Amino acid sequence: MLTARDRVRQAEGVMAELHTALQAVGVTLPSLCVDPVSCASSVMAPLVELGRCNLDTAQRLAEVLADYAKAAAPGHGPEEGQP
Repeated sequence: MLTARDRVRQAEGVMAELHTALQAVGVTLPSLCVDPVSCASSVMAPLVELGRCNLDTAQRLAEVLADYAKAAAPGHGPEEGQP
């Protein structure tokens, strides 16, 4: 069983990976952080808080995800009416 400290380290590592991946595609989530309460719990899984962002950031994130969806699963993007 992981200790609270281990859970925080694990969550911080995942958060750092997400931050790096988002930066690589030009997206910065300014409120990205680890939720400390969830890391202290032995019942629930640690959570990464994506936080709030402005409309420009939300639009950029939507564009990046849509571009990825087109490349990863052609025919399944919003233009085709698929989820």
